[in-house]
Amino acid sequence: MNSPHTFLWIAFFAVGAAIVNGIGIWVIYKNRKWAEKATTYFMCFAAGVLITTPLILAFPQATAKSSYAGYATLVGFLFMFFSNKLIKYKTKQKELAFGITAAEGIGIHSFIDGVIYSVTFTVSILTGFIAGTGLVVHEFAEGVITFSVLLKGGFSEKKAVLYALLIASLTTPLGAFIAYPFINRLNDSILGLALGFVVGVLVYISASHLLPEAQTNQKKHSTLTFLSGVALALFIAFSKIL
Repeated sequence: MNSPHTFLWIAFFAVGAAIVNGIGIWVIYKNRKWAEKATTYFMCFAAGVLITTPLILAFPQATAKSSYAGYATLVGFLFMFFSNKLIKYKTKQKELAFGITAAEGIGIHSFIDGVIYSVTFTVSILTGFIAGTGLVVHEFAEGVITFSVLLKGGFSEKKAVLYALLIASLTTPLGAFIAYPFINRLNDSILGLALGFVVGVLVYISASHLLPEAQTNQKKHSTLTFLSGVALALFIAFSKIL
């Protein structure tokens, strides 16, 4: 049975994540020139985080819960692949398609972050606190990354700020508050399929979208930046395990 303080812990971490994310967006908004120079590094860093975390954390958990999780991963990957194709067809603008597709994946990722808060704190306050701390740490970088990819997609500064807040910041508490009342009603098989789908989404965004785009505009130390993203993801993973 959940502690009466469980929802308060969930709300604290979910809203805190949104605030930290918003701070990242505000900082990059006030330093546009720096953002333009560093966009490649942000994308490399994001790719490192987003390709490592689902592979070493979410996918093993998904397959443990459902033997069909691999199929859900494929569906998630194909969903993003064809979403990108559709956006390119509708917009006829490669840069705009890049920004929208990256934002789509980040939005799903942020929403799932909120769901994770509800899941982990429902398991136990200690589990939620450890997992939540790791997630909040990466929110600043995620806010910066979201704003950067929207700029790369051709959005104006003000629209990039607005959309980044909606996509990356507000979706986290939204995911937490929507998931909390229903999380105990989901069986392991459904949770496994949902996790598998998210793995496919994040692998597409990192390996087939952010990283190739970053490599097109590769700069000195881009590889090191990518590996630093991998290292951060490993740190988050180990902080959850300990």
